[in-house]
Amino acid sequence: MDIEERYNPFTGKRVVPGLDDPVPPAAALGLEPPRFCEQCGRRMIVQVSPDGWWAKCSRHGVLDSTSLEHR
Repeated sequence: MDIEERYNPFTGKRVVPGLDDPVPPAAALGLEPPRFCEQCGRRMIVQVSPDGWWAKCSRHGVLDSTSLEHR
């Protein structure tokens, strides 16, 4: 069984099943875009605008607030 590692998009820390991984309050309210790639943990380039945001990982491409229905 191949388990894929995941990373917290707000802290960049590896997600470990069974351990508490708190989400920052602003992120929980939907006010903060992800800063780290969930697939590899790399820091992303983030652009915030009045109507949304986009974040780009050098390996995994662009994530947009419209794709997550946060706009």
